Amino acid sequence: MQIEYEPLIKGKTFVARIKNQNIEKYMHLKITSPQEIQKSIVKGVFMGAGSITNPEKQYHLEVIFQEKNNAEYILNICKSFGVYLKILEQDKKIILYIKDGEEISKFLALIGASQAMLSFEDIRITKEIKNNVNRLVNCETANLNKIVNASVNQINDIKLIQKLNKFEEMPDYLKEIAILRLENPDDSLKALGEKLENPIGKSGVNHRLQKIHEYAEELKNG
Repeated sequence: MQIEYEPLIKGKTFVARIKNQNIEKYMHLKITSPQEIQKSIVKGVFMGAGSITNPEKQYHLEVIFQEKNNAEYILNICKSFGVYLKILEQDKKIILYIKDGEEISKFLALIGASQAMLSFEDIRITKEIKNNVNRLVNCETANLNKIVNASVNQINDIKLIQKLNKFEEMPDYLKEIAILRLENPDDSLKALGEKLENPIGKSGVNHRLQKIHEYAEELKNG
């Protein structure tokens, strides 16, 4: 069966108006199910009026319509297949768009763009791994800075007590943790606690160092 159509040009939009009355019957012969027909419609619409931004820069897929009912029709088809687009009216145009990487992958799979979907996923996964690594590095850096700053303050307290010849007046359990802190300036509280003769937890170490700080403040205030 030959399909007859009337080509129309509306600005930058190309429209093919089908003349055949039995086109639906023809499509059922060529495409195995109503679901496949719907997928083909979405695919054709995207090929004619859709675009996707380079995922290395941002996640953005959109399809532009002149009429809202057409946009809603495609929106509902996609929704029935578990792909969720958002709709926006802008400058007398109706835009369906997706800004979520996973949803874009699902849309590409829906229209049968398997190779594009795999390429998109490669970029998306690599990008997310890099982002996760950066977040972890930033978190580790922040934690390390916090440990270093706290350690510097603790060491300053201990050295002040030593300078004022008051170190030996402290209880043995405070002297023990003070010596460990001077010997291990980069250790976390947890690591310090594990090096004690009788190991204690992080909160116990913090309690002892706080006692040293309070003692140093008393000496400082005369």
